[in-house]
Amino acid sequence: MKKIFLMAAAAFFALAANAQAPARNGVYYLVSFPNAAHHEAEITMTLTDVPSIGALKVRMSRSSPGRYATHEFGKNIYNVKATDISGKELSIKQVEGDVYEVAEHGTVVKISYTLFGNHTDGTYVGIDASHAHLNMPASFMWAIGMANRPVKFEFNDLDKYGWKVATQLKHEGDNVYSAPDLQYMMDSPTELSNVKTNYWDVVNTNGKKQKMGIAVHSDDDQATVDKFATMVQKVVLEEKAVFGEQPDYDYGSYTFLDDIHPTNFGDGMEHRNSTCIVDRSEKIAGNENNLLGTYSHEFFHSWNVERIRPKSLEPFNFEHANMSSELWFAEGFTQYYGELILARAGFNSIDDYTGTIGGLVNSVLAPPAPAKYSPAQMSRYAVFTDAGVAVDATNYTNVFTSYYVYGGATALALDLRLRSEFKITLDDYMRQVWLAYGKTGKPYTIPDLQNVLGKVTNPKFAAAFFNDYIYGVKKNNYEALLANAGLLLQKASPGKGWMGRIQGRPGNGGLVITGSTSSNSPAYKAGLDANDTILQIDGKDVKEAASINDIIKDKKPGDKVSVSYKNRTGKHEGTITLEESPSVEVVTYEKAGKELSQQQKDFRSNWLSSKVK
Repeated sequence: MKKIFLMAAAAFFALAANAQAPARNGVYYLVSFPNAAHHEAEITMTLTDVPSIGALKVRMSRSSPGRYATHEFGKNIYNVKATDISGKELSIKQVEGDVYEVAEHGTVVKISYTLFGNHTDGTYVGIDASHAHLNMPASFMWAIGMANRPVKFEFNDLDKYGWKVATQLKHEGDNVYSAPDLQYMMDSPTELSNVKTNYWDVVNTNGKKQKMGIAVHSDDDQATVDKFATMVQKVVLEEKAVFGEQPDYDYGSYTFLDDIHPTNFGDGMEHRNSTCIVDRSEKIAGNENNLLGTYSHEFFHSWNVERIRPKSLEPFNFEHANMSSELWFAEGFTQYYGELILARAGFNSIDDYTGTIGGLVNSVLAPPAPAKYSPAQMSRYAVFTDAGVAVDATNYTNVFTSYYVYGGATALALDLRLRSEFKITLDDYMRQVWLAYGKTGKPYTIPDLQNVLGKVTNPKFAAAFFNDYIYGVKKNNYEALLANAGLLLQKASPGKGWMGRIQGRPGNGGLVITGSTSSNSPAYKAGLDANDTILQIDGKDVKEAASINDIIKDKKPGDKVSVSYKNRTGKHEGTITLEESPSVEVVTYEKAGKELSQQQKDFRSNWLSSKVK
């Protein structure tokens, strides 16, 4: 242990031994890695000033900031023990899967356990000899009833592995870091590794200087990291321009934590003063633009969701997932801006961006779910779909559309409508939401968002927009809206026969359908669904999904093809009437051979050009 940690702990222990000591004392974590090669950490949590009356309960979390589904973090801890200040073992009982109870104890209790982690992403833990990637709710037990206590960490074995500490936790000196309370601690992912860093200063609108930086664990050299940092700087400035200012980051800094390796599980997870980015690429070099999309999205969250905060996520519940009806805004509008910013910063061309727009529009026009379920309802479905684990079959194909793209498509339409109908922009709206709810720290509800829109437009427009497109399932006229910018919305496969997407695997003498067929597809209408085995289509054997496209590639909408299939009720013969795919694409007028007017040029430029002054 380092002296600073021992001295602080000793002071707390002394206070705990004094009957007149204050009721509020700290929580200390000692974190060591004697078996990192096998993905283990040894953690000791020391609790001081424990109330003498009643059992002490400690637990692992079941949810994590930035995630909206529950996760069983308790499964990855073992060897759980409890001792008193002298090291005498105390009886500790596991009363739930992730909850432990110490019935008899003194004012100081130490809880120790082994943590296993071999899943590097934004939610879980990854430990090996190269790093310790710690998402806090997946790593650290905590004491029920002590959420407001200050927290300190000591990270051991840094020199042994050649690791540095990258985190938004406050650095107290040596290898000791702190958080003011449990909420901040849980929101502070920590990367211990040989990170390469690049920091720069941004002067905020209020004149305060803030330190921005990237801390990268990858196989890149420092020159590559430095060059990439200059690209990230452009993203930072473009997003600052949207809101007119940056938040006042705690401790005056914001860090992009980035772990890049092919064995990772890709992810991006926003936090109050940092973001945790995990990528499966070989390295930064050659993958800069792909990485920037995650940087852009997650950094926008430092306004939208970290400070422009839905009331439904306050306070964050670590024992179970918070359900929110606002994720179409918190995540969906962020999805829209994350890609828009890359176009404004010059990293994506107009042709690149039309592909993104086409994806957003398709998400609300092509699948069946948006025709039946609103953005608010799809937001609530996040408790099941946001990295939630289901071992049983689901019908997500027909009942779910991601609030990311649903909200992104809604933001696209609102931006284009504000520009064409009111001569203002979505930037203006976001800035007013920031001033009313982000900068003030006041959590919002959907009616609050509607009220702000009513102020920047008029109450009638705002009421209609929210009734139709947030609470309802009506769809905007994307074709007309995109035409304002000289963009053409058209069928992706006009005049070609389509039977719908089939998820399948070879087996049972044909192609076994492994997922629900889409309810708006010819295959569904013909009676095909999961667990059926397709034997032949149009008289030709089917062994893999790709062969279906070959069989119908020359067919037209309205053509009929025979289908032979079997299931548990026997063998069947049927007919599939092909249709035209509902999928659309977006292309520039120039690419479509259409003339672009000066008005359309100006509209497009005002929309997609840099806003940095």
